[in-house]
Amino acid sequence: MARLSDIIEDFIKEMLNNSEETKLQIGRNELANYFSCAPSQINYVLTTRFTMDKGYYIESKRGGGGCIIIRKVEFDCNENLLKSIIEKIGDTITYNTAAQLIETLLEEQVITERENIILKTIINDRTLNIALNNKNKLRADILKSIIVVIFRSPKFGMNR
Repeated sequence: MARLSDIIEDFIKEMLNNSEETKLQIGRNELANYFSCAPSQINYVLTTRFTMDKGYYIESKRGGGGCIIIRKVEFDCNENLLKSIIEKIGDTITYNTAAQLIETLLEEQVITERENIILKTIINDRTLNIALNNKNKLRADILKSIIVVIFRSPKFGMNR
């Protein structure tokens, strides 16, 4: 059975998909009443499921009862998208946040499944689990990880 958070997420995504506009304006309290939950549950779903790295931009409007505007970020390979991604990554990024960003790029067909796997291999904790002062070791581990992924691709018949 689906959790309430999953149901709310699916409901909002369905509303976005059925909207003729590129944005969806919803009332947090009205949505909470619809699902018979606390408004904080709606906030939780919005802050965890509709983030920039997942391809969404959230804007809150105050006054007149307040509302929340959800915009689906349109992915096209342009300078603004690149700047947004670079800003999202910042100076540091966790594996989970980076992997979610990579998944969003895959879902939006900015990268291929193969590139998805390669990128996740490059950034995983096992690959980066060395002393940072040894750049050559880091470079070798990254290169080996990439080569393993390439040779395990269907093209080489080594799917393990």
